[in-house]
Amino acid sequence: MKLVTAIIKPFKLDDVREALAALGVSGITVIEVKGFGRQKGHTELYRGAEYVVDFLPKIKLEIAVDDPLVDQVIEAITNTARTGKIGDGKIFVFDLQQVIRIRTGETGPNAL
Repeated sequence: MKLVTAIIKPFKLDDVREALAALGVSGITVIEVKGFGRQKGHTELYRGAEYVVDFLPKIKLEIAVDDPLVDQVIEAITNTARTGKIGDGKIFVFDLQQVIRIRTGETGPNAL
């Protein structure tokens, strides 16, 4: 089992969610975050004063999937979240040692 964590642009969330649902992904955690990478933020003008926005709004997705589905999930996120511009995001994949469904006590892939 793997935990796929993806950082994407906020306006791409619906597209990514639909692509994951088409794969049969049954659960996803969505977190609103702020950050920057190579973008280094940008400057904005507010009431005549210029200021720097260092941290840009992003969406962090966490998806726990069984091993055979990992490559398909990565491909779906990559294809739907890509705009071709800097700041499209990143995908991280972690090993999951154990998963437990609290309600039923199921463990492993059955808990997903």
